[in-house]
Amino acid sequence: MEKQLTIGLSLLLGLLLVMPEVGGRKEESQKRPSRSSELKAGRCSYTFIVPQQKLKGALCVSTESTTGAANHSEVKALRGELNRQQEQLEKLRGQLEQEGALVTEVRALRKESGSMNSRIAQLYAQLLHEVMYKKDQVVKQRRVENLLLNATAQMLQISTSYRELEKKYGALTSMMSNQSQLIARLEKLCQATKNTTPPPQMTSEPLSIQSSGPLNDSSESKEMANDVQRDQGAPPLQPQEEREPLQGTKVLPTTMADTPTDAPFISFPVTKSPGPWRDCQHVLDSGETTNGIYLLRPQSANRLLQAWCEQTKAQGGWTVIQRRQDGSVNFFRTWEQYKQGFGNLDGEYWLGLEHLYWLTKQAHYKLRVAMEDWQGRQVFAEYDSFRLEPESDWYRLRLGEYQGNAGDSMSWHNDKAFTTLDKDKDAYSGNCAHFQKGGWWYHMCAHSNLNGVWYRGGHYRSRYQDGVYWAEFHGGSYSLKTVTMMIKPT
Repeated sequence: MEKQLTIGLSLLLGLLLVMPEVGGRKEESQKRPSRSSELKAGRCSYTFIVPQQKLKGALCVSTESTTGAANHSEVKALRGELNRQQEQLEKLRGQLEQEGALVTEVRALRKESGSMNSRIAQLYAQLLHEVMYKKDQVVKQRRVENLLLNATAQMLQISTSYRELEKKYGALTSMMSNQSQLIARLEKLCQATKNTTPPPQMTSEPLSIQSSGPLNDSSESKEMANDVQRDQGAPPLQPQEEREPLQGTKVLPTTMADTPTDAPFISFPVTKSPGPWRDCQHVLDSGETTNGIYLLRPQSANRLLQAWCEQTKAQGGWTVIQRRQDGSVNFFRTWEQYKQGFGNLDGEYWLGLEHLYWLTKQAHYKLRVAMEDWQGRQVFAEYDSFRLEPESDWYRLRLGEYQGNAGDSMSWHNDKAFTTLDKDKDAYSGNCAHFQKGGWWYHMCAHSNLNGVWYRGGHYRSRYQDGVYWAEFHGGSYSLKTVTMMIKPT
């Protein structure tokens, strides 16, 4: 290749050198006539014609000084470029080898990921199966717990019925003793008057009247309470008049205090798990977020009770202790009834002073009173502290600071004892429970009376201020539509 290039360049240079000589000769031939014309005037001229030599053989031209260096530099440049390209090829080969190793590693990782995915799918299916199995077990356990709780509620109901039967048995025993005393006195009277006067014509009517008295005490008290509910301006309940004695015998009067109290209210719970819990905040912390009836057992108290838990309003965790909404329950009750509680857990009810005492003893509680008028306006009053003293101090009210938008109508009753119709513990000369038709922490008498008579429509007319009122919200002559008292630990 280098020889061919050298030969081509030498031929090119030879042609370039020959071409100027031929041109020079042509110019000389053209100039010669002019010179001869110049010499014609005075001198003689001679012209010699020399034949041109023909070039034969190879024409050698020395190109070492010019082309040789250029060819060597280009060759060096080409070799350097070739070396660089070879280095790049080597680098590319190394990269290809590395990428090939990476490809193999990626393929291995893909295979491993596929196997891991299959393993994960298998583990997920196994875990799902175990979760479903445990869920079924939990459902069965809850079902059994509900059955147990229902059985417990039925046992409580049976025990309550047994206590009622014991009371009725005591009433029958006292009636039988009275009848035996009456019969003995009649026999003595007959023996004393046997020889002088004929025996009196006796009928069984007085005996039947006397025997029916103790048995119908509870029904009579209920009828009296219903009369109070129907006639809101009725006078206070008076003791039953003494019946006319028969042949000098006396029958003891039956007072309201002698009548047995209503049976404690029992409702079947709607809980997902049986409990029992300390309070409704404990229920909420346990994951139960549904409003309903829950079984509670306060700390340091060997007693079970049921209460409605409000879990949706005001962050939940509220134990409802009183509710008024439709007038279906009469709140004009005795001390014992206010102590144990009464009403319907899913409607109107009073939880019970004794239960309130044990609930508020186990922690620091606050009170929230939610109210609604007949125009649909809803307000509340909240107190940062609420607790009761024991029955020995007549369940005295201890109340904290007020906040809310209903106005403060409860602080006036702070540090006051509870008053009912049969136990007057207020500061008034008369009995505030008689005038207010309910049980409350009366003072002289009330700025609030949430256990009063439920009047429909709001404003009412009565001989006394005996409606369900909150003085700072519509005044004392306006009976509220709904009222809910509830407590929660702080």
